[in-house]
Amino acid sequence: MCGLSNLYISSVSCPNYDNNSVVSSNKAQLFNLMVLPNILQSLMIAAIPNIIGWLAISFAKDSSFLYMGRLLEGFGVGIISYTVPVYIAEISPQNMRGALGSVNQLSVTIGIFLAYLLGMFIPWRLLAVMGALPCTVLIPGLFFIPESPRWLAKMNLMEDCETSLQVLRGFETDITAEVNDIKRAVTSASKRTTISFQELNQKKYRTPLILGIGLLVLQNLSGINGILFYASNIFKAAGVTNSDLATCSLGAIQVLATGVTTWLLDRAGRRILLIISTSGMTLCLLAVSVVSFLKDNISHDSNTYYLLSMISLVALVAFVIAFSLGMGAIPWLMMSEILPVSIKSLGGSFATLAAWLTSFAITMTANLMLTWSVGGTFLSYMIVSAFTLVFVVLWVPETKGRTLEEIQWSFR
Repeated sequence: MCGLSNLYISSVSCPNYDNNSVVSSNKAQLFNLMVLPNILQSLMIAAIPNIIGWLAISFAKDSSFLYMGRLLEGFGVGIISYTVPVYIAEISPQNMRGALGSVNQLSVTIGIFLAYLLGMFIPWRLLAVMGALPCTVLIPGLFFIPESPRWLAKMNLMEDCETSLQVLRGFETDITAEVNDIKRAVTSASKRTTISFQELNQKKYRTPLILGIGLLVLQNLSGINGILFYASNIFKAAGVTNSDLATCSLGAIQVLATGVTTWLLDRAGRRILLIISTSGMTLCLLAVSVVSFLKDNISHDSNTYYLLSMISLVALVAFVIAFSLGMGAIPWLMMSEILPVSIKSLGGSFATLAAWLTSFAITMTANLMLTWSVGGTFLSYMIVSAFTLVFVVLWVPETKGRTLEEIQWSFR
C-alpha cells in the first residue's frame, strides 16, 4: 500500500493533470505528529483516508481532486509508516525480529514494483481503484490479529498482555521470562507517566532519538526517493529506448535485493549490513557523478558517450541494490527497536516527521537539481552517503539477538 501510494503518480501517465501532486502526499505526511494510543486502531483509522484518497484520485474531475487524494493518502501512509514497524518489533521474537521487521520494507518495494508494472498496462483511474483494495482488506483483517503485548502492559492490562503474548508465541511456549522482562521495562517507564522536552536531553533518551532520527533523515538525504520518482526520466536521458521497462526492471531488482536483506538481517546483523550498504552507495554515487561530469565534455554521438552512459546506468542500478541491502529496511527497524517505551509515541512521531520532511525536500529538489547538474546532484548525494557510513561506524550499535528491553536498557 505504501509503495503504491508513493509511486503511483510518478509511474503512470495522467494527461492534463499536474504530476506534482506527489508533493501533496509528502506534505500530508508531515502532519503525522502523534501515534494514537492503540496500534491496531491507529492502522484502522489510517486505512480510511487511504481508501477515500484513492477513490478521489480515481474519480478526479480536475487536479484539485488529485491534490486532495494525495493529501489523504499522505496522512494515512504517514501513520502507517511508523505504526507498522513498531507493531512488528513489539510482537516479534528476538531471533526473528530483523527478518519480520524488514518484511515491511519488502512489502513497500513490492508495491513500488507493482506501480511500475501495472502503470504500463492499466489506465490510471483503474489503478487507483486497485490501490484502495489493500486498505479495504486491512480493516476487517485487523480484527483477527492480537494487540501488541507491550502496549497492553503499558496500559496496565497484564492479563491481556500475557494472553496476547501466548497467542503470538504458541500455547506450548513458556513465556514467563519474556513477560517478566516486559513487566520490568514497563514498571520502570511508568514511574513517570509524562516526559517533558527538557527530559529528552537525558542520555537514555537523547542517544536513541539521535540514532533513530539520524538514520531516517540520512536514508532520505541519500536521494533514493528522487532517483526512484524520476527513474524513468533518468533512463530516458541516458538514451534507454524503453525507459518504462527499464524502470520496471529497477523495481524488480529492488524487490530481490530487499528479499536478500530479509534473509540476512538476523544472521549477519544490522550494523554490518548498514556498513556494506552505505559503502556501496557511496562508491556507486561517486561513479555516477564522475561519469556525468565526463559526459558533459564529450560529443553525444561518440562511442565513448554511449559507453559512459551504460556505466552510469549500471552504477545507478548498483546503488539501488546497495541501498536495499541495508539503508532501505534497517533505519525503520532500528527506530522501532531502540526507542524506550516511555517516549516511543513522542520520539517515534519526531522521527517520522523528520523522515517525511526530508523526503518532501528531496522530492521537491531532485528534478531541479538534475536540471542544474546531474554530476553535481549525485556528488551531493554521495557526500551524504559517505557521512552516513561514518555515522554508522562511530555511533550505531548492533541490536541483533537482543530483546527490546535489553536494547533500551543499554542506553541508560
